[in-house]
Amino acid sequence: MAKTIPSRFAGTRCFLTGAASGIGRATALRLAGHGAELYLTDRDADGLAKTVADARALGARVAEFRALDISNYDEVASFAADIHTKHPSMDIVMNIAGVSAWGTVDRLTHEQWTRMVAINLMGPIHVIESFLPPMVAARRGGHLVNVSSAAGLIGLPWHAAYSASKFGLRGLSEVLRFDLARHHIGVSVVVPGAVNTPLVDTVEIAGVDRDDPGVSRWVGRFSGHAVSPEKAADKILAGVAKNRFLIYTSADIRALYAFKRVAWWPYSVVMRQVNVLFARALRPSPVSR
Repeated sequence: MAKTIPSRFAGTRCFLTGAASGIGRATALRLAGHGAELYLTDRDADGLAKTVADARALGARVAEFRALDISNYDEVASFAADIHTKHPSMDIVMNIAGVSAWGTVDRLTHEQWTRMVAINLMGPIHVIESFLPPMVAARRGGHLVNVSSAAGLIGLPWHAAYSASKFGLRGLSEVLRFDLARHHIGVSVVVPGAVNTPLVDTVEIAGVDRDDPGVSRWVGRFSGHAVSPEKAADKILAGVAKNRFLIYTSADIRALYAFKRVAWWPYSVVMRQVNVLFARALRPSPVSR
């Protein structure tokens, strides 16, 4: 019989990025409630400290935590080295931290393209480089979780830079699913749709005034369909406990991905129309030459 979720995570050493807010914070606190030993990081030092305090209030042991930028390999590697000097290798590694920027190719800046890849793709790679080899060497098995996105499954309008990073992370996860199987290390890739996190309110939209009332109403409607970070965290832990590869946080993304796979031409027609709706709703400013 499969282990229940609490027993699956009790006593496990879990490393999480993005622990200061959103899905990362919710997952850390769920794991704390299930008796996991936590190793946490985020670039937001104040938010990270709050998660640490709240996890400890739930009775969890937060063995190590550090504010750092996962896009900086040296910072990640240094933290990993300090952890492995004092503690055994991790049982579960969760790459949750991420940022988002939307825009058409004529409006996205080079900095936005670079930042999407540096944080959303290279950041998880830095974590994998630093934490997976000790996990393999320990020969105790384990699990790797990478949080991609619905934009890592389907071609959402205006998501070119974001999808470049999230499709990459999904592809990386698929390869590692097979590469690490012989070491009894499972790999899951999470593909959230709308989740009510600070990312919704801070996402950059190139060429769009976020303070425009029409844009605010559109973002509000998007948020209205979002699931809570806590629900997303529950879906993630349930998926890990069952060793699922693709973990959905909402049924709509599962349905849309199935639609793409079985009905490519109708899917293409729909996505073209959605692109038109994006342009009408967000009303980007004219491109200056």
